[in-house]
Amino acid sequence: MASSDRIVGIDLGTTNSLVAFMAEGSPVIIPGEDGSNLVPSVVALDENDKIIVGNAARKYLIETPDRSVYSIKRLMGRGLEDIQEELKLFPFHLADDLQPEEVLRIKLGSKTFTPPEISAFILRQLKRNAERFFGAAVSKAVITVPAYFNDAQRQATKDAGRIAGLEVVRLVNEPTAASLAYGLDKKQNGIVAVYDLGGGTFDISILRLHDGIFEVIATNGDTHLGGDDIDNLLIRIALDDIRGDLLMDLSRNGEAVATIRKAVIEAKIALSFQESVKLDIELAEGRRYRREITREQFEQLAAPVIDRTVGPCKQVLKDSNLRP
Repeated sequence: MASSDRIVGIDLGTTNSLVAFMAEGSPVIIPGEDGSNLVPSVVALDENDKIIVGNAARKYLIETPDRSVYSIKRLMGRGLEDIQEELKLFPFHLADDLQPEEVLRIKLGSKTFTPPEISAFILRQLKRNAERFFGAAVSKAVITVPAYFNDAQRQATKDAGRIAGLEVVRLVNEPTAASLAYGLDKKQNGIVAVYDLGGGTFDISILRLHDGIFEVIATNGDTHLGGDDIDNLLIRIALDDIRGDLLMDLSRNGEAVATIRKAVIEAKIALSFQESVKLDIELAEGRRYRREITREQFEQLAAPVIDRTVGPCKQVLKDSNLRP
């Protein structure tokens, strides 16, 4: 295949991203320089103002949180008034001179970047991974987006691709991509519900399959709902505990918040396999924050976030003239 005809598929995720291609009818994920299939959606500026992306950028979330950014997908195509609550727990900051109607600009060190520009750094890394794998230029891509992304969010994704030097041949709704990945298109007929609760977005789609062709009957969701919200609840609990027990207010300490975030994410993952997990976080002045969290406590904490997905699910069934 000529390099000009090659099209890669990109999952531009809130937490992680990846690039793949089709080989003999099956998708093959292209590993990064470190051998990992997943590229964390983290971007940082090092001490020399060089852009660092992926696993190599994760350490900067703790060491220099004012020079790093994560979960940028949640800010794509959104305005200043949309993100006030999120900014309270994000360690990064907006440009000081940002106007209400202006495209968001994120401060990384002394520089500022828009969400599409930051997403473009991630896309550019995926593009480099693909070019190294093929030994040839890659200039075309299909990129997945949440089904409930609005026009502004979809355009921001296209802009990111263009900035990264990619022709975005098509944006594919993530539920459709998931259905294809699970081989549901190989079935002849049927109705499929795809429930997708990601790191920063949620969508639920009802698809009708007829002769291997997907038709989206209805879709609903929340572009402001995902695993990040559960992380943020855990972070708030830790910050409140530390304020009450240790008399330390760390809510505006970017490095401390980033350290706590890393610890609670690891705890959340561990609770998928363990009945309980112990947090033990080193703080300033040699002090430590310790707390045990059981799976039952975690599930109770996460329940309100999960419950927020029920409304869109009911609505999409109603729009599809279906019953549970």
